[in-house]
Amino acid sequence: MAERKHDRKFVRTFFTTPTAVEGEEDSAKMLRGAIGLRGMKAPDVWVPDNEDATAPSMRDEGAENIVEVVAENGADFPGEIHPRVVWHRDSPATRYQGFQHILQIADPERGAIEHIDGFVIPEVGDIDDWKKADEFITIVENEHGLEEGSIAMSVIIESGQAELAMGQLREEMGKPTNNLERLFLLVDGEVDYTKDMRAITPTGELPPWPELRHNTSRGASAAGLIAVDGPYDDIRDVEGYHERMTENQAKGMLGIWSLTPGQVVEANQSPLPPETGSWLLDAGGRKVELDSEDGVEIYDGDRLSLEETGDGYVLRVGGDELELDEDELREELLDMTEYVPSMDDIVDSMEEFEAAKEAGRGAIAITQSATLRIDGVEIDVSKDRMWDEATYQAAMTPIALFKDVYRNRPDQHDELAEMYSEDVVERAMDVGA
Repeated sequence: MAERKHDRKFVRTFFTTPTAVEGEEDSAKMLRGAIGLRGMKAPDVWVPDNEDATAPSMRDEGAENIVEVVAENGADFPGEIHPRVVWHRDSPATRYQGFQHILQIADPERGAIEHIDGFVIPEVGDIDDWKKADEFITIVENEHGLEEGSIAMSVIIESGQAELAMGQLREEMGKPTNNLERLFLLVDGEVDYTKDMRAITPTGELPPWPELRHNTSRGASAAGLIAVDGPYDDIRDVEGYHERMTENQAKGMLGIWSLTPGQVVEANQSPLPPETGSWLLDAGGRKVELDSEDGVEIYDGDRLSLEETGDGYVLRVGGDELELDEDELREELLDMTEYVPSMDDIVDSMEEFEAAKEAGRGAIAITQSATLRIDGVEIDVSKDRMWDEATYQAAMTPIALFKDVYRNRPDQHDELAEMYSEDVVERAMDVGA
């Protein structure tokens, strides 16, 4: 596989901003606001969007605005900057316009390119189209005396052609006939993908496209790139945004498009380990987070009930009624519960396994225990999880993400220390070293 040419191993947030707004005294107003974001409000990747977010009549002015704003303030922006230009697999004229804008923005005499990490290319087609975009960027690099491959390229997967092209990346990257090693992000664009696939839903809403998200995550993993999901346009639906991110994270897609600074905050925090651990209970097919009070995990709902009888217990779940003794009840509740570990829990477990490995042991059992209270009835449950090297390496992913964030985003150090405490941050940075 070709060698990676970018430092970031994880990208949580891909935030787009119009480059020129018609009718404003300062058409670059939104760019100036976005480039001033800091901390959790600032994305890992900021995308001045000179394509869909900007009216066609304003794109030439938008390219100029990118140069002006980034040259003035780009040095202080804490994330990476990747402008999106116009492109289309079926339109040579559109591709030429995108090339001209890249050439304009990347001119070293204008002062912006030293703060720009790459460009985002939308509407790509088959692998030959990806190579055209790469070749245009190579021409720009040579025209301006920049090192070949120094400008990253990210693509938006918005067509069946582009989806199939991901399967060819491992063979194509690294060939002397291209500079595709410059690739950085694979970003899903479900709106245009839906149009390209000629998909129809009864309500007109977008299909969820879990296959596309899986394929993009797999393509990124195989080629050493980073996968990012497309925009979630119901910006008030915070719960839905979280559900989408949770589904994506289970696929290895840890980044997502953000449309507002509020979504940036949510997306920046979502893949990080939680501040505190929590117990989940499967209450009739619905997972409910239990309330923790004085060391007791409390279920307060009507989807199940528990009653203590003279010689045992009656557990009711939906329409089912189970008569159980204490051991049977404990086993039933163990099957119904899960524990979500906190950052501190993960670090503790990793430290414990590292100590055991140092002592020559290949596997250890780590116990999770709790007192559950349902309808005033309390019962203690505990489960042992076997930790071996594979478990340890799997647990390293959220820690590796945290380390990547901490190293690349010093502007978030204070917020991370407030979330976890200085001690936990220091231990997380040391574990797995």
